[in-house]
Amino acid sequence: MENQGASVVITHHILDGKEQEYEKWLDEIVPITKHSNGFIDLQIVRPIPHLTFVYTVIIRFDTIENLKYWMKSEDRKMLIKKANPLFRKNDNYQIKSGLDFLFNAENEGNKVPVRWKQFLVTWSAIYPLSLLIPLLALPFLRFLKVPSNHYFDGLIISGIIVFLMVFVVMPNYTKLIKKWLYK
Repeated sequence: MENQGASVVITHHILDGKEQEYEKWLDEIVPITKHSNGFIDLQIVRPIPHLTFVYTVIIRFDTIENLKYWMKSEDRKMLIKKANPLFRKNDNYQIKSGLDFLFNAENEGNKVPVRWKQFLVTWSAIYPLSLLIPLLALPFLRFLKVPSNHYFDGLIISGIIVFLMVFVVMPNYTKLIKKWLYK
């Protein structure tokens, strides 16, 4: 089996006034997560104070097996049980392998398109961005007097492309071609 890595997106709806207790709980679970076998990285998207109450935690592991092992581990079960009184809803998560998270399947249950369709769709979205973004970003960077540096330019351009892919292009593109994609 190809080693593609795996991600889990966890959402916790926290009860009003329980945010500080949840933050303390995060301080407890994050170090344990980071020491799990195959751990790559972790991101926490915190709610907007006085507006939203959902925490989103994205954890990446090197293999889906290591991710599933962590999600079913006794350490995690114990810590989730400890945090349950803080949750408005139960611990909710979705496990995705590779780039599956780009193919938002909200309306398709947990269906994920076949890999060759994922490849074609991702390629067809990245190719025009890889032509267009440097044409727009490089003159802007030079206008801002940022010296030309191949590595820094590449960092900025790839960051813009990934941002657009995840937040703009793929959510809309996959809706547009949904019938073909999930057929």
